[in-house]
Amino acid sequence: MSGGFEAFVAIDWSGAKGKRHKGIAIAEARADAAPRLVRPGHVWSREEVADWLVKRAADEPTLFGFDFSFAPPIVEKGEYLLGEPDVPKTAREFWAYVDARCDDEDLGAASFLEVAHRRHFYFGIADGVKADFVRFRQCDARLNAQGGRKTASAYDAIGAAQVAKASFSGMRLLHHLGGRVPVWPVDALAVGRSAVVEIYTRIYLRRAGMTGVKLRSRAELNRALKGLGSPPARLRFEPNDHQTDALVTAAGMRALTREEPRAFAPQGLTPEIARSEGWTFGVL
Repeated sequence: MSGGFEAFVAIDWSGAKGKRHKGIAIAEARADAAPRLVRPGHVWSREEVADWLVKRAADEPTLFGFDFSFAPPIVEKGEYLLGEPDVPKTAREFWAYVDARCDDEDLGAASFLEVAHRRHFYFGIADGVKADFVRFRQCDARLNAQGGRKTASAYDAIGAAQVAKASFSGMRLLHHLGGRVPVWPVDALAVGRSAVVEIYTRIYLRRAGMTGVKLRSRAELNRALKGLGSPPARLRFEPNDHQTDALVTAAGMRALTREEPRAFAPQGLTPEIARSEGWTFGVL
């Protein structure tokens, strides 16, 4: 297959809550087959996902996508956490920094956001003006300039749309991978090896010709899959939005890798950005 990957796996990580996570959904797209859910009735823990990924990555070249920010913004202001001189300035070092300052079970990161660096995160009106906290990465700015509507910031920790908790727990996961699976674009891709990328479902919904809103039925799901050139999913139940996000994104990653020469060489991605902020796969 194009890019040397035999399978494309999307992991809906953002729905995780507590120690066990009914919100985590994993979907796989292979060759020309319909995408399928991986253990759809299973309740995944974060650590279990990490262990499963490492094992699966060694079996065959697979592109894994996670829906969290792989690093906070740094290019614009020169620091991840403004006014904190001892904080690293590269993504891989920052993952280790986050992990070392979290004592939460199952790769949680509440202690980092709520205790270790509380002043940098917006939890509500008592913290002041939300706009004073919000910053974006270069890939987010590029996506927004293209009409992608990515409005959540890694420093926003309140509300249903917030991404801070999922992202900082995800950074702990990336650290725990320990270099066993390359993380693009922080690491270079290698032919015949698996890799991990950051994903954003709205990109693939838009490529499918959908409005970008959440899908919560088989009919809506299969319309999106058709728009991505994929066979319909063979589900015997009505999916929730975490499951549809994973299924659409797995099919979308497959289509993007096959059809788009710029998939791994997007305009605007520099070595500095790759090392520090990373990039969302699908922002071109």
